[in-house]
Amino acid sequence: MPLAGIRILDLTRLLPGPVATLHLADLGAEVIKIEDPEVGDYARTLGRDRQSAEDSAYFRMINRNKLGMVLDLKQVAAVEVFMRLAATADVVVESFRPGVVDKLGIGYAAVAAVNPKITYCSISGYGQDGPYRDLAGHDINYLGYAGVLEQIGVEGSGPALPNFQIADLLGGALTAAMGILAAVLAAQRTGQGRYVDVSMTDSVLAHSYFAMLRLNEAGQSAPRGTDLLSGGLPCYATYRCADDRYMAVGALEGKFWQRCCQVLARPEWVARQWDGSLRAEMAVLFASRPRDAWAADFLAVDCCVTPVLSPAEALENTQLQARGMVVRQAGLTQFAPPLKMSGLDFSVRRPAPVRDADSADILAAAGYSVAAIAALRAAGAIG
Repeated sequence: MPLAGIRILDLTRLLPGPVATLHLADLGAEVIKIEDPEVGDYARTLGRDRQSAEDSAYFRMINRNKLGMVLDLKQVAAVEVFMRLAATADVVVESFRPGVVDKLGIGYAAVAAVNPKITYCSISGYGQDGPYRDLAGHDINYLGYAGVLEQIGVEGSGPALPNFQIADLLGGALTAAMGILAAVLAAQRTGQGRYVDVSMTDSVLAHSYFAMLRLNEAGQSAPRGTDLLSGGLPCYATYRCADDRYMAVGALEGKFWQRCCQVLARPEWVARQWDGSLRAEMAVLFASRPRDAWAADFLAVDCCVTPVLSPAEALENTQLQARGMVVRQAGLTQFAPPLKMSGLDFSVRRPAPVRDADSADILAAAGYSVAAIAALRAAGAIG
């Protein structure tokens, strides 16, 4: 496994931290999920039937291949345990509000003093400095501040809420994973660790390239739903079909647009690729037949026109099935890692840990005696 031998102490909960460490765990890192004894990870109960004692499907999806322990970091003894683990760890990941880990005595400076090679990643909504650093927020707020939410939706409508947490997942999870891997690689080469400050708002802003393109070229952003890739072009848009399903037309290049017009039996439309008024005529045509009829016509033609699938349909899609992207195990449907790598044979090595599943084993491996572990448990320092 590419990250075998890398140990990560994961203090995060909900999104995005657990997804960042999920990707690293799937690559072979040893991830120790550390929860507090009171609340723990809110994801354990998110969306769960209140009558069920089983952790939520959400929690089980994003915490596979991890170990679990409980530490009450408000206790000195638990802080000592954490620092002992951190002394030999490669990575610490936390998602508290700025300053909390320092108050607990487990911040970057404290850990780096005992482990100079440590990669210490802090994930927050707005970053570790600036006037918003202490504000609460969620994905919708970060998208709003980054100018992204204002651009999502159709012309004349209000902003649309995507059922995909862009700031959490693109911003917090993948940016954090990238920063962690870069810092670990540098530490292996130089012996010097790094502090990685991930702001979800920054991360979303830094990827809004087409909005920035319009600002550079025109001096102002396009109205919602009218930019090049947000609905302003007939050759790059979605169209409702007769059965209220949709087709996605992405025929940006001239050769693709010509083929699209051929399938639609409208050769006269080739010259109108950039004519926004053509959208209404295309909408009428697509609405005349069901989605799957259109999909069948376009399937054999290389022109970037495809059906818009529901989540359930996507799981059964032949391409995603062929790529092994859907994993069904013990009654739970999950995604496989989103990358393929030579020498990486992915498997769910272990299910998401039940609460405090591995404290005794982790502490024993760290050199604690059976008696010492029992004393920590009796004092409530561990779960």
